[in-house]
Amino acid sequence: MNRKTAKKIAEIITNKQIQIMFDNARANITDWTKVSSVNKGMTKGVGWNILAADFDTEANYHILAKTNMVREFGDYLPDELKPQKIEKKLIIPTHQKPIF
Repeated sequence: MNRKTAKKIAEIITNKQIQIMFDNARANITDWTKVSSVNKGMTKGVGWNILAADFDTEANYHILAKTNMVREFGDYLPDELKPQKIEKKLIIPTHQKPIF
């Protein structure tokens, strides 16, 4: 997920929805050694330890922290928050045989 989309979601997401996202991620991630989408110098496991290990639904988190949580584990968002995928239009280029 890109930063712009993650920030839009982070502005409206609740802590309970973030907790659901973390629960889904914990249950469904099988390879914790994949490279983090927030920081390429660490893995998803390190990202989990930083962002989700001590998550408290009663705390007030900064928008940047929420943005990073959504960027890292946004694939596991509740269905009502998942962004709609935009279909890319197939562009057929115009071609002409070169004139020599």
